[in-house]
Amino acid sequence: MSNPVTPFLRVQGALILDGGLATELERRGHDLSDELWSARVLRDDPDAIRRVHLAYYQAGADCCTSASYQATIPGFVHSGMSPDMARDLIRLAAQLVVEARDEFWAVEDNHAGRLRPLAAASVGPYGAYLADGSEYRGNYEIDEAGLVDFHRERWALLAGSGADILACETIPSFAEARALARLLDEWPGVYAWFSFTCLDGAHISDGTPIADCARFLSDFERVAAIGINCTPPRFVPDLIRALTAVTEKPVIVYPNSGETYDPVAKRWLGESVPSEFGTYSREWRKLGAGLIGGCCRTTPDHTRQISDRFRRHKFPMK
Repeated sequence: MSNPVTPFLRVQGALILDGGLATELERRGHDLSDELWSARVLRDDPDAIRRVHLAYYQAGADCCTSASYQATIPGFVHSGMSPDMARDLIRLAAQLVVEARDEFWAVEDNHAGRLRPLAAASVGPYGAYLADGSEYRGNYEIDEAGLVDFHRERWALLAGSGADILACETIPSFAEARALARLLDEWPGVYAWFSFTCLDGAHISDGTPIADCARFLSDFERVAAIGINCTPPRFVPDLIRALTAVTEKPVIVYPNSGETYDPVAKRWLGESVPSEFGTYSREWRKLGAGLIGGCCRTTPDHTRQISDRFRRHKFPMK
């Protein structure tokens, strides 16, 4: 098996990712105000998740990511489910994104100018299970071995789910990246991307230089891409430069919309302009990013803006 992102970079010059799953679920009227976040909809209305995935494929995404970011066995058990039901829901998360991709690709007209899209299974960080914002700090009270143990069973479920790639995303700490890389080594044939939350234009959330993370991960053949997500767009150019200076792996970026959250007022501040985000995406590609999309507060409108720019103008990989 070869890196599943390579054909997109070779043929299209870029791979377009989806945007915020939870953002779009909220926009469609779903209440995500509990510890399970989007994983609650996985339990209560799974078809709503499939429809959101489909909307992103229709907007131009080459890869959509499953609703397993906050779906963990201990998290589901804490909410009152049995371990077996928790495992079934994690498998379902991957199944829904695969089904949406297959539904999109079953329409012959959708083949025009497209490669068959990918389905990614999200491996959210330990901090997502804690639901206390620590995926933006990385100051876990658990060591690397404990992180391997925490992730192992969900990793096994998602690695065997039929998804094309695992998305190790919103990683705030170098220790967690090392733990996930150890699991990747245990599963021959599985590819994964690694994307970090960042403090600024040079450091991930725990203060480690992102260049150090990239050097470490570059030694793993089945790390498909290395990059950034759930980070303000203003930091992305410098982060891309830091990555391309030390690795030949494809660089992946899917930042937040650029809005900021006020935890006191419990509302988002600023404005998200999809066309502006699309303009940013071209600059990120010119700097060296090959996989580009959005995270929190981005929608299919943002994906469509990226798609319109990239399908009109090819940016071949060097």
